Amino acid sequence: MAYPSTLKKSMVTGSDETLNQSRLDPIVEEQQSRITVGDDAFGAPVETVSPLGYHVDWISVIFLNVSRIIGVGVFVTPATILRGVGSVGLSMIYWVIGFLFSAASLCVYLEYLCYYPQRSGGIVTYLEKAFPRPRLMAPFLYACLFCTLSTSSAACIVFAEYILLALQYNITKWNVRGVAVGLSTTMTLICILSTKWSLHFSNAIGMIKVLALVLIAITGLVVLCGGIPHVPNPGANFSQPFHGTSNNVNGLVSALLKIRFSYVGWESVFSMVNEVKDPIPTLKKFAPLSLGVVFALYILVNVAYFATVPLEKIKSSNEMIANLFFETIFPSSPDSTNIALIVLQVLVAISSLGSVIAATISASRIIRESGRQGLLPYPQIWASTKPFNTPLAAYLLRWTVTSVLIVIPPPGDAFNFIVDLQYYPESIYAFLLIIGLFLIRRRRRAVAAPSIPFRAWTFVAVFALIVNLVIMIIPWVPPEGGIYAGDVSFFYATYCIAGLGVIALSCVIYYFWYVYFPRRGGYRIRQVTEKLSDGAQTSKIVKVPIEVLEEWDAAHVDDVEHLVGNEERGEDQT
Repeated sequence: MAYPSTLKKSMVTGSDETLNQSRLDPIVEEQQSRITVGDDAFGAPVETVSPLGYHVDWISVIFLNVSRIIGVGVFVTPATILRGVGSVGLSMIYWVIGFLFSAASLCVYLEYLCYYPQRSGGIVTYLEKAFPRPRLMAPFLYACLFCTLSTSSAACIVFAEYILLALQYNITKWNVRGVAVGLSTTMTLICILSTKWSLHFSNAIGMIKVLALVLIAITGLVVLCGGIPHVPNPGANFSQPFHGTSNNVNGLVSALLKIRFSYVGWESVFSMVNEVKDPIPTLKKFAPLSLGVVFALYILVNVAYFATVPLEKIKSSNEMIANLFFETIFPSSPDSTNIALIVLQVLVAISSLGSVIAATISASRIIRESGRQGLLPYPQIWASTKPFNTPLAAYLLRWTVTSVLIVIPPPGDAFNFIVDLQYYPESIYAFLLIIGLFLIRRRRRAVAAPSIPFRAWTFVAVFALIVNLVIMIIPWVPPEGGIYAGDVSFFYATYCIAGLGVIALSCVIYYFWYVYFPRRGGYRIRQVTEKLSDGAQTSKIVKVPIEVLEEWDAAHVDDVEHLVGNEERGEDQT
């Protein structure tokens, strides 16, 4: 969608400046200023030439997603899933279900991509387009959540703990915090200085992760073939795959939620689509491939674990299942240094590091897009790519929030609660995003819009919708030990209630910003497009007095009709 050219600087001097009558007359006379007005025209302008460059090639599409998805979970979660479902067979089925759900959600994102191939930002952009009314409300609510609570603090702390273990340093609260903040700072600096090299680094870490899991998978196959004599009965866990299957509803639904989190990150590259030279065919091919690679690795690694470690040992041990695997494959005497254990600790640290840099790159684009939508103060700062051709302000905000959440909350309940807090609202917005897809389809049918290169099958979108609804319900199911038996010592669903509170508070803020204050102040909010010296474009909030509002909108109605009509007909999507 091609947005209007920028409003002359002489017409608007600040994002909160009220345009008076004397300034309206020349605006009316100069139709070429082409202000973006109207419900569907609200939001960020399209940058037809990306000011961030085009550094995201097909390799980066694959490994940005892979590096983001594969974190610590692959070394821990298989045992947790097994304890929840009771049997190896059902555990493997759960990993397939997780893949199918992620694949269905990926199809939804691919359809959004075909509608808006020149808009980065992922979900915050798609919410803007799916729910144009109330104006800017949907992206505003999401931006409030993402910009304040989405961090890499947990992954940074995991890296710190495991790298200190591998180096055999004492683990103290401040040692861990210092290393964690150091990691966040280093990754942020790399991303700030160069998009190209930060992606190269992320790709390299992703390749290391894939190679490590391939080696684990091959080792597991060697075990199954009887190639490691000191591993007894390698196929025993598969002889009766569904023996011991649990009928505990709580364990079954909790395992489903954990499976869902194991695949989080497949959407990372959608926040950078305007930095891909040919986004639709590139992502159609390589985004599903990245998810398929992760799925295959997950299945093979699970086979390796279950072929090597006895079932009862997995269920009864508090150790990571990967640790049990390495101890079984590479036994060591009590007096010697367990090199295999150190290697595992390094692998866990590297996996966390990869997740941090991939999440940092992806999140910066979502924050930048929120700023370009006019949802953050001083949108020019968020849109700017100076001085390194990177979104500096977005990176600094992400680093600040991550560092605060590493240092301030005490370990234990408070930290776990803050980390969990973002997840429930995220599931709500994911649910709304699929609803929005059906709304866009209906609007396009109404104007006989042309076909697009990819359209998700309706039953696939409905499947994703149902699973998201289930994921919204699961956290309210009490844990097996009672309402105080969650991962915090207080009420298990507190983070769900607080998450709803975050959404409610965001609604209140939106009401005062967009409805109450304009009514009291006698103005209405409109947006103008501003082009910066580095080629970046951003929306800018202006306040139009009510007494001239009709003239303002009438002066630009032709542009609005052209803009909205083209968007709904898909004429701007080539």
